[in-house]
Amino acid sequence: MSPSELVELSLERIARVDPRLNAFRVVFADRARTEAQQAEARRGAGDRRPLLGVPVAVKDDMDVAGEVTAQGTGANQRPAQADSEIVRRLREAGAIIIGKTNVPELTMWPFTETATWGVTRNPWDLDRTPGGSSGGSGSAVAAGLVAAATASDGLGSIRIPAACSGLFGLKPQYRRVPTAPKGDDAWHGIVHYGTVTRSVRDSALFLDAVADRPSWGTFAEAAGRPAGQLRIAVSTRVPPPVMAPLDPRVVAAVDETAQLLRGLGHTVVQRDPDYDAAAMARGLARYFRGILDDAAATEHPERLERRSKAMARIGRLIPGPVLARSLAETSALTERLGRLWDDVDVLLTPTLTSLPLAVGAFEGRGALWTFNGVSRFVPHLGIWNMTGQPAASVPAGFTPEGVPLAVHLVARSGDEATLMSLSAQIEAERPWADRRPPIAS
Repeated sequence: MSPSELVELSLERIARVDPRLNAFRVVFADRARTEAQQAEARRGAGDRRPLLGVPVAVKDDMDVAGEVTAQGTGANQRPAQADSEIVRRLREAGAIIIGKTNVPELTMWPFTETATWGVTRNPWDLDRTPGGSSGGSGSAVAAGLVAAATASDGLGSIRIPAACSGLFGLKPQYRRVPTAPKGDDAWHGIVHYGTVTRSVRDSALFLDAVADRPSWGTFAEAAGRPAGQLRIAVSTRVPPPVMAPLDPRVVAAVDETAQLLRGLGHTVVQRDPDYDAAAMARGLARYFRGILDDAAATEHPERLERRSKAMARIGRLIPGPVLARSLAETSALTERLGRLWDDVDVLLTPTLTSLPLAVGAFEGRGALWTFNGVSRFVPHLGIWNMTGQPAASVPAGFTPEGVPLAVHLVARSGDEATLMSLSAQIEAERPWADRRPPIAS
């Protein structure tokens, strides 16, 4: 297909399907058509950029020149002066930016519902959330409105929408994908950039376009080579200090994946990481202070939702020494948890503790009530933002009602290659990309 045909297909699907999903905050239809014509001219001249003419979406916490970076709120109204580095690299690879996807206000929640931009829904079940904070990206890709979308992950926000929407979502190693202009201190060093896509190889192609080149080669090479015989630890323990029940369907998905991996020749053992409850609790200071930073940077903070203002106030109450200690103990925490990788290559856990949340589950709830509730939904994810290790959510089938299930894989520091090859092996044995949500037909 030509770039123009791809863009028109994407625009047609957005116009037809997105009114029921609300995945996009803004669509750049005219601009995308012009860029598609330019891409066709480049192709005719022999240009072979890896994403030439491919429409992609950008999460609305990343800058697109000339467009407001809303961050899920009406408190931001000044257009960005330049593209974020990840967007610049996508353009350099030939991609066409077709629009920006919705996020929860200031990207703080694992659901995507805001007073300003409305509710974003899950294509597999419109009464459920597609997750957050990259919820619009997950919804758009799952429904086939685009093949890929950018995503960011502060405490799970790549992996949560991937799990909710039946997608593959890799959180790369910290600093693998540049977060400029925000810099490496976004949310005090726990934010990672990446993508959500329908397949492992699509993520590999995307990440090769935007990531700094790893020492082990390309993401595409890693996704295309055999995984070998790996040592895999399985843990369903909920990391302290959170206490949360696990849905039996979530546990079954982990057990079935472990059995699949045994059948593929991997050594699978039961082993829990050496979690540090106190360090994890202190690590949340980065999250709360990050929200405070984002709230303070808005042009009209008075327009923020009441719950967001309350979260910022909590951030203001975090003592500076607590934040400083959390930052200072990053190496020790990474070393403590990293001892697991002296004996294994990959850790397998649940991604979520339950099925995707119902839309409106926290409507009207206060800041602490919401925070406590969502903490029980995603307790397995945030610790790996603090250590910076690569981690991925991998589809693991569906419930009889057609709701996606997922598992979570974590590798040693810097080893996205093992996650890519193992995830591609799982996809080959248990394909998921050929199944589409009813709304996408």
